[in-house]
This record gives sequence, structure tokens and C-alpha cells, in this order.
Amino acid sequence: MNEPPAPVTAISTDAVRTWRGLAGTAVLLDGFHALKHAVRFGAQIPVALAGDRAAALRLAEDLAPDLRDPLGALLVEVTDETLRALVPRIHPTGVVALAIRPSRTANLETLARTPRSAPVVMLDNPRNLGNAGAVIRLAAGFGATGVVTTGTLDPWHPTVVRGGAGLHFATAVERLDVADLPPGPLFALDAEGEDIRGLKIPDDAVLAFGSERSGLSGEVRARADHLVSLPMRPQVSSYNLATSVAMALFHWSSASGREFGGMDVRGTDGTDDTELDTDPHV
Repeated sequence: MNEPPAPVTAISTDAVRTWRGLAGTAVLLDGFHALKHAVRFGAQIPVALAGDRAAALRLAEDLAPDLRDPLGALLVEVTDETLRALVPRIHPTGVVALAIRPSRTANLETLARTPRSAPVVMLDNPRNLGNAGAVIRLAAGFGATGVVTTGTLDPWHPTVVRGGAGLHFATAVERLDVADLPPGPLFALDAEGEDIRGLKIPDDAVLAFGSERSGLSGEVRARADHLVSLPMRPQVSSYNLATSVAMALFHWSSASGREFGGMDVRGTDGTDDTELDTDPHV
């Protein structure tokens, strides 16, 4: 297929001007897959740039043929020099975009709505940005209602969005106080809890996971309706946070009879450089 010509300089100039006007408030989508997922899940994307537009569209034909035309309409080609002036580093795919963050009001309405058809994942004072991004990616894959965090970590930090591969737009992601958690029975993951294999996790559950280093806070533990443990070989101290979330969501989805499509085992854009803390306390 012949690629359309690269946009003219005037269009590139307008795109850069738009970027500079939004860079302080918009969500940075770093790489082809982040842009792909954001488009698929309805993100509002005012500007998307590529160092090699034709190469990006060939990637779309290979990995996301359903989005080839929408991405062709979005992507504007700019020089690598321009990209280096706009972003901290150029992604290996040479693709970057800005998206409008979803309304907090709309996300809170989604999280508060009952009955729910899928749990909410709650991270209690997480510390590692990459871990938070990986959890959001998992939650989106399992169709969770949302991911909420407590504490100081911003779940929309660029590093978290990068780890989530643009899938923040596929689920409701917000930071909340413990007192404002969504309704529903609170199942808190803790080594002293009941084995999850003997429990049924309801669709309206809130699944709480403790900080990578200090575990569940006293406030969350006091509010928990159930303390739940994951099966673990003796003398193994812990699982990675994202692994723990995956195990709990898989247990829920298996019991609920959820069906999912095929899995793309490739990492983000052929690479997966998300840094995951390897010693979470859950």
C-alpha cells in the first residue's frame, strides 16, 4: 500500500504549537501501543506526532489494522530534533501523543455506581510508579471497574501511564482517601488471611493490596470485610505487586465464568522496560 505523503510544514508547526500549549496538563502517551490503546478506548487526543509517520502506519497495519485510518488521520510527522525538544526521550517507535485526562467526576461516578459487574482494584499507598502502571494494565485486561490508589503517588504520573501502555483510558483510575473508597465488600490481601482458593470474590468487591514495603495500612485493615491470602510456597516471602493483582483477578474471573479473547504476549511496542518492584509486601 502506498503511504500518503508526510504532512506539510505548516501542519507540523501547528501540531507543535498545540503540543506546547497542552504539555503541562495533558496525559503523555509514550509509544505506539499507548496511543493505540488510548484511541481504542475513546481518549480525546488533540495531537499525535511521529518521527517517521510512514513507519508508524506500517506498524499499525501489522499490529492494529482496525486503527490504521484513525491513526493516519491523527499522526503528524516531525523531525527527531523536534521530538527531542518536546519529550524527555524518544520512544523506540518514534510515536508520542497527548491526550485529555478523563473527567474525575465521571470516573468517580463509574466507581460509585452499583451494582458493578467487576471489582475495583485498590492500591494502598503504593510507592513504585512502574508497579502502579502494570496493575492498571492488568485491571484493564481483566475488565475491572477501576483502579484507585491512596497516598501520595499520582496514578496519572507519566511513568505510571507508560507502564499502563495507555490503558488508563480503559478503566476508571483515580486517587482517593480510604474514607472515600467505592462501595462494596472490601477484600484485603494479607499473608494472615483466609486462602483465596476457598473464597468466591463477588463482582462488587473492592480488592485491596498493600504497599510494596509496608503492606496494608491500619486504616484499610480495620475497614476490611475479609482478609485474603494467596497460595505461596513456604519460605518464599512475597510476590510482586502486579503478580498478586493478577492472581486475585484471575481467581475472580475464573469463578465468575468470564471469557476473554486471545492474548498478545509481546511487550509494549516489542519492548517492556517497565520497572517493577520485586519485593512487594502483600
